[in-house]
Amino acid sequence: MKKAFRIIAAAIAAIILVLIVYVVYVFTSYYRLEDNLPLDTDGSAAGKTVPVSKELSLTSWNIGFGAYTDDFSFFMDGGEYSRGFSEETVKDTVNNIIDDLYAENSDFYMLQEVDRDSDRSYHIDQYSMISDKFDYMERVYAQNYDSPYLFYPLTEPHGKSVAGIVTMSDYHISSSLRRSLPIQSGFAKFLDLDRCYSISRLPVENGKELVLVNFHLSAYTSDPSVAESQLEMLYSDITAEYEKGNYVICGGDFNKDLLGDSSAIFGISGGDYSWAAPFPFDTIPEGFDLVVPYNENNPSPSCRNADAPWDPETVFQLTIDGFIISDNIEKVSSDVIDKNFACSDHNPVYLKFILK
Repeated sequence: MKKAFRIIAAAIAAIILVLIVYVVYVFTSYYRLEDNLPLDTDGSAAGKTVPVSKELSLTSWNIGFGAYTDDFSFFMDGGEYSRGFSEETVKDTVNNIIDDLYAENSDFYMLQEVDRDSDRSYHIDQYSMISDKFDYMERVYAQNYDSPYLFYPLTEPHGKSVAGIVTMSDYHISSSLRRSLPIQSGFAKFLDLDRCYSISRLPVENGKELVLVNFHLSAYTSDPSVAESQLEMLYSDITAEYEKGNYVICGGDFNKDLLGDSSAIFGISGGDYSWAAPFPFDTIPEGFDLVVPYNENNPSPSCRNADAPWDPETVFQLTIDGFIISDNIEKVSSDVIDKNFACSDHNPVYLKFILK
């Protein structure tokens, strides 16, 4: 009995020691990138200025780190899996995404959830894969987060994730900047991860600038004031650009219901999902318009909840991807490109526009 007790006590002590070491590791490895961090531009379209009075196109897509095939569900959303099914599956999915993006032939792209070195996506550098196909465009990568190794779920830990957002342009990007968004404080910051948006400046032929703001706002925050602070910061920056006379387009993943009540449109209740709160429409600053990709005659969602494999009859769906544009830009059209969630838990969205 004494021997058995010593073995049990030693095992408990070992588990406690491992937990202490892990907590120390998480706290010591955590960091946030500095605010107002200049970003490098890859590729060259030197001297190619953005035209006015010409229809242009922009496609935005949260690519879900190449894991979200239509039969994938994610553990943080109540689903089953923490990583892509296999390295081959992730590579194939990213290549399919790249082919779909290339077929759109857009002038600009804004991508989110692009992994560089993550356990969840088998350390595939997805930005390099994208860059190889779009080497004719100028490209900017902004790291969104570099999270410590997550030992959960225990059977297949999510691991460490390095992911970011990518902006690509057929026209010259004169400079780009990474802005660090407000996130939760205390222990909750380890779950909220780092967040940012990038500001890319493109010379326009009339001497002004087109300012492209690419973002991926927080989803798993339990503090509503964080989401409010993120929008306030974004609004402050774009208002300053608008007052200079520049053109501004914000695009990306709002992680808020841009339709107000997607349940009523797509017929499946989202009442159990706190992250899917309606977008605060009355906060949009003067001089700007929210562009929600939507076709009333044939509505398609931009996002599905990932608590189960995709099933349009049972899975909650909504539109959380879209754009904010300044009123010196004419919206020609905008819609969801329905890929039936074959490659991501998001469908791509597009905006066709004219700089006045």
